[in-house]
Amino acid sequence: MESYIPISMLNDFIFCPRSIYFHFVHGNVEQDMYHTEVQIKGKSAHESIDNKHYSTRKDMLVGIEVYCEKYNILGKIDIFDIKAGKLIERKNSVTKIYDGYIFQVYAQAFALREMGFIVKKIEIYDRTHNKSYPVTLPENDLEMFQKFEKVINDINSYDLNDTEFKPNVEKCKHCIYSHLCDYEIC
Repeated sequence: MESYIPISMLNDFIFCPRSIYFHFVHGNVEQDMYHTEVQIKGKSAHESIDNKHYSTRKDMLVGIEVYCEKYNILGKIDIFDIKAGKLIERKNSVTKIYDGYIFQVYAQAFALREMGFIVKKIEIYDRTHNKSYPVTLPENDLEMFQKFEKVINDINSYDLNDTEFKPNVEKCKHCIYSHLCDYEIC
């Protein structure tokens, strides 16, 4: 049986493909044991979503699980305003719109569309600075859409023992799994 790709894995894989393996090594260990302050604060951006306290409006989907059969991706959306057709991904603090953020909302949008919803707009919301960043729909940004599909293919074909893997020193400095990694610079 083929397993699905968690939506959150898209950003993690871009950060470091090996981190996906180490995430599963930690398994069900309490996240407070290995998460840094950044990850803990990031989770707080989703508390009202996870606890179903964000909205009671009937035309808002909040914190629901979605699945995209085409890409075999499963995860949760933060907010989808059905009437406006607007998908919103909440982040605690945004310093830059990373490709992984865009790929996550693309996956969510594709899943919503497969479920029969019309996604007209996508935005990433920075909770700390109360600022929204529009994201171009995948059909209107061919380059990002192709990069999205490449990441999906790379995840599906990744080999942890890949001898061509080159760690990124700057990313390794901030990796919460560095203590597990067998690369000397990590």
